[in-house]
Amino acid sequence: MADYIIRASAADNQVRAFAATTRELVEHARNIHNTSPVATASLGRLLTAGAMMGIMMKGDKDLLTLQIKGTGPIGGIVVTADANGSVKGYVHNPEVIIPASPIGKLDVAGAIGNGMLTVIKDMGLKEPYVGQTNLISGEIAEDITYYYAVSEQLPTSVALGVLMNRDNTVRRAGGFIIQLMPFASEEVISKLEKRIGEINGITSLLDKEMTPEMILDQLLGDFGIDFLEKKTTAFECNCSKDRVEKAVISIGKKDISEMIEDRKPIEVNCHFCSKHYVFTTEELEDLLSRAKS
Repeated sequence: MADYIIRASAADNQVRAFAATTRELVEHARNIHNTSPVATASLGRLLTAGAMMGIMMKGDKDLLTLQIKGTGPIGGIVVTADANGSVKGYVHNPEVIIPASPIGKLDVAGAIGNGMLTVIKDMGLKEPYVGQTNLISGEIAEDITYYYAVSEQLPTSVALGVLMNRDNTVRRAGGFIIQLMPFASEEVISKLEKRIGEINGITSLLDKEMTPEMILDQLLGDFGIDFLEKKTTAFECNCSKDRVEKAVISIGKKDISEMIEDRKPIEVNCHFCSKHYVFTTEELEDLLSRAKS
């Protein structure tokens, strides 16, 4: 089943909701980055959040970037998404291995540690919007919930989950984001809080093979839910040799000249998709002629 996101509203537009299934894109990320199980779970959670938050952007060229920098052994995570369902990301230390949590699950919080969550929204304005909050748990879903409360003053419930197979491939991945609009009634708020509190974790729903529609129906079915949009989501990187050329040119004549002195090809790797771009000495000389001092 291809990954997709469902956008919905409920309770006469007092609630907006998003739910996603992301197994394929998280497995793709695991494969290209060769991530350990805990790194896969960490990256998969942030990729899932990024995909849903990305389609909240209004412009086709709008870009969302999520950055986590922590004190734990994973170092950090970067995810970029757009309004069309494309998402990409990487972890600083993809091979990190740590003991399981006290309840026997992958210890994402232990891998991330203390730190900061940064949300950058590039909407084509002179300066991008930047919001930053402390990590409150390192579990990612709770940290994004806290970000919405502090930076956007929007009551939000975020659930993100990644389940692994015994061979360390991804079995299930997905999540939801549910937000209360400013005009939501106390009755709706109370009822929704109770309903969310009754769920025994998003991974239990995913492991029952529940679709995004089924997950939202279980949460919001009694509120009068309207499914508004179904959008495909996938791990996609827009890197190219032309883009990498511009990056090399930007480092300046001095550094390019030093590369040429070695008289050997250089290899530039994309952090997001791990593609390799090789530049010969002749190509470097061409880039040198176009570089500024």
